[in-house]
Amino acid sequence: MAYFNFGFERKEQNSNDRMKEQTTEVINKQELEEKIIAMLKTCYDPEIPVNIFELGLIYEIQIDNEANIIVKMTLTSPACPVAGSLPGEVQEKVYSIPEVRNVKVELVWTPPWDKDMMSDAAKLELGML
Repeated sequence: MAYFNFGFERKEQNSNDRMKEQTTEVINKQELEEKIIAMLKTCYDPEIPVNIFELGLIYEIQIDNEANIIVKMTLTSPACPVAGSLPGEVQEKVYSIPEVRNVKVELVWTPPWDKDMMSDAAKLELGML
């Protein structure tokens, strides 16, 4: 599987503050995943007026017990003009969620994205239903 890694860690002070907070509370992974999805729905491919989650560009969200996040995503094509900026935007937005400790975004190309990966909401928005 070919992928690019856009790993990111908070500055030392913020990371330590969050470590202290997280050692005293149990992470609700389902709740955190819902927050991550809501945040991903604020990211758009500038050429398509639908958010990247509904477009099917997010393949997987992994959350460990310490709130370290891995987002596996793709783009509509390897030549996508936002290939250099969209993964970073995803990383920054997920990282802005207070419960998140660290974020790594992996840009993957397998399986290749196609329009069948879009949600019905995205297809409706684009007039495909």
